[in-house]
Amino acid sequence: MNRKTARENAFILLFEKTIKEDETFEEIFLKATCERALETDEYVKKVFFGNAENERIVDMKIDECLVGWKKERVSYVAKAVLKLATYELMFMEDIPTKVSINEAVELSKKYDDDKAYVFVNGVLNKIAESLGRK
Repeated sequence: MNRKTARENAFILLFEKTIKEDETFEEIFLKATCERALETDEYVKKVFFGNAENERIVDMKIDECLVGWKKERVSYVAKAVLKLATYELMFMEDIPTKVSINEAVELSKKYDDDKAYVFVNGVLNKIAESLGRK
């Protein structure tokens, strides 16, 4: 599986977790991989379960950079994309900042409404700047 597909599969898992708050990360992972045969690799597991282990830190960083936005107004798609890219920016220094942000923008264009990618791009640029990754 190439990295683009892996990133999209990690996004799908994070999107499901965003919607199904009452289910654990493990339950979502097992249902997706066993019942629906969602393909995973080490990257997918690292991003998904890394979000589980660092959920509070990742969410706090996103909230800190949502200037002028209430988190309740952010779409489920944008939340999942932001969680994926923020985790990469915070914990996967081997992935270039531009790649994390560009891939997140592409996921947003594919799965969210027409203008959501501008929002995602802006928030991720703030996050990258706050982490000294600009």
